[in-house]
Amino acid sequence: MKLSRRTVLRSGAGVAAVAGLAGCTALGSPFEGDSERAGYTAFFTIQDWAEHVAGDEFEFTNPISVGQMGHGWSPDGDVARDIASTRAFIYLDTPEFSWAQDVARELQRDYDDVATYDLLDGLGPYLIGFDSGALPGFDYGHDYPLESLRLDEFDIYDLRSDDQLGYWHTEHWHGGIPDVPFDATVPVGIVLEDDQGRVVPLGESERYAVDARIADGEPAIVDIEAHGRQVEFTGLETGRTAVVFEILDDGEVIYDTADEPAAFDVIEAGESGATEFHDPHVWTDPVLGQRMVGNIRDALVELDPDHADTYEANHDEYVGRMDEVDAAFETLSDDAERDVAVFAGHDSFQYIERRYDFELRTPTGISPDAAESFEDIAGLVDVIEEHDIHTVLYDPFEAPDPETDVPQMVELLMENTDVNNAEMLTPAEGTTPTWAEDEWGWIEQMLEINVPSLRTALDA
Repeated sequence: MKLSRRTVLRSGAGVAAVAGLAGCTALGSPFEGDSERAGYTAFFTIQDWAEHVAGDEFEFTNPISVGQMGHGWSPDGDVARDIASTRAFIYLDTPEFSWAQDVARELQRDYDDVATYDLLDGLGPYLIGFDSGALPGFDYGHDYPLESLRLDEFDIYDLRSDDQLGYWHTEHWHGGIPDVPFDATVPVGIVLEDDQGRVVPLGESERYAVDARIADGEPAIVDIEAHGRQVEFTGLETGRTAVVFEILDDGEVIYDTADEPAAFDVIEAGESGATEFHDPHVWTDPVLGQRMVGNIRDALVELDPDHADTYEANHDEYVGRMDEVDAAFETLSDDAERDVAVFAGHDSFQYIERRYDFELRTPTGISPDAAESFEDIAGLVDVIEEHDIHTVLYDPFEAPDPETDVPQMVELLMENTDVNNAEMLTPAEGTTPTWAEDEWGWIEQMLEINVPSLRTALDA
């Protein structure tokens, strides 16, 4: 069975607006004591890597609790102010961690003594891009009652190239509007579906249409014009603003994105404009992960040059352990009897699929918040039957309790196919209480969970 359009679109998506390590702010005065050797990280893997490189010389804090993932996380209170009391914030400049992007921008704007470091710096050529192809056409000839619309889940496209920019999902954005050059226009298109996956016609002569407005309290530095499914943003003056998209039913607003306005910059003509939509899960790849760990080392050497030798040595030792992970995946790939497995979770392993030459079929895209449809699950059933699969993989963080449960999708597949076994596969975005108690970091999650699970699923 053919997978749904939304599944295909999201099977390799993720924006990475790679700002670079040059996002670092002024560092202020030299260290005056151990209390100043402190910083924050954006989620579990970065925290683990930073602790190994820093050793005892620099202390890092991960604001995300055990049992939670950094994706979709929202801070309680003024986390930017807490981070600003330290020396550094290490994060990924990607909308999959939009809270971290927001914090980094606030730190860069309002604080002089804390540095921000984007671990995607220098990885642009290695990121898996998104090529959506032609903008999906409308499915005419159907009735679209209001209750059938997926109002809390729609896609946005750059109509200059027909590339997908991102999507709105349940009160937050994945991706968003690209930079708008001053005195130029960026047209953005909306793709809205109904509960059967059909593309709802949007237009001035249709029942439904789309519009946008400047978010409350944001500067009106763009002119906005809407034409059916299309919204055009024209830069009036440089700066940063945010807008709210609206879905209209015969001219009346029935849904908007005010819960999280889409922020973007109006830039000088000639500056870089739209960025690609990339898969952000680079940290699952032990080879690209070494580059990210190298960025952590460089950040610490810049922050604390007196302990540069320690950071260099710690980096070299840890990268050696990452080489062991790479070798384990290579051996697994060589031993595998099959090259296709089913992963009942969001599509978070494209980087290791590409590097080690196997394929994980998934029902949804990169977002763990995305809801799978009946068609998505039926597609997995077809894959299982075609390849005679008896073991499925799953992300423990997509289960009600990651230590005791499996996701409902695994239960459905077991009920409707010959699958009789399920194994964990973790993208290492977080940790469980048991793993934390056992002091398992990124290395252990890869060697103790992912490699054995993939061996079982791929008959290695």
